[in-house]
Amino acid sequence: MSTLSIVLIVIIVVLIAVLAALYFFGKKAQRRQAVQQEQMEAMAQTVSMLVIDKKRMKISQSGLPSQVIEQTPKLLRWNKLPIVKAKVGPKVMTLVCDDKVFELIPVKREVKVVVSGIYISAIKSARGGLETPPPKKGFFKRLFKK
Repeated sequence: MSTLSIVLIVIIVVLIAVLAALYFFGKKAQRRQAVQQEQMEAMAQTVSMLVIDKKRMKISQSGLPSQVIEQTPKLLRWNKLPIVKAKVGPKVMTLVCDDKVFELIPVKREVKVVVSGIYISAIKSARGGLETPPPKKGFFKRLFKK
C-alpha cells in the first residue's frame, strides 16, 4: 500500500470516530434538554406584569442575581441575552426572555406571560393587542431592493 492510501484510511477512521462521538454527545444533550423542558413546563405559571424596559445585555451587566451569574458557564457570560425589566405586583424584577417572545413583548404595556422562575417562555396576551414586528430583511434583500 502506498503512503497516500494509508493517510486516507487514517483520515477516514478519525472522521468516523469524530462523527460517532458527536452523535452520542448530541443524543445525551437532547435528553438533558427534554428533561429541562419538562421541569420548566411543570413550574410554569401565568403572570401579569408591566414591562418597563427590554434590552439585549451581557449577563454580567443585566442585574440578575449573583447566583444566576455564577451558575452560567464562562463562555456564555460574553453572549448577550434578551433581558426584560418588569413590574410584577409591587416588585420590579429582571427576567430573562426567550428570543421568539422577546420580539413580541411591547414596552410600557401590561402583558400576561408564562414564567418559569426568572425565564419568560411565552406570551399570552397584551393590553391593547400584540403587534407583530415586520420581518427583518437580510443584507442581500436590502441590497437587491435598491
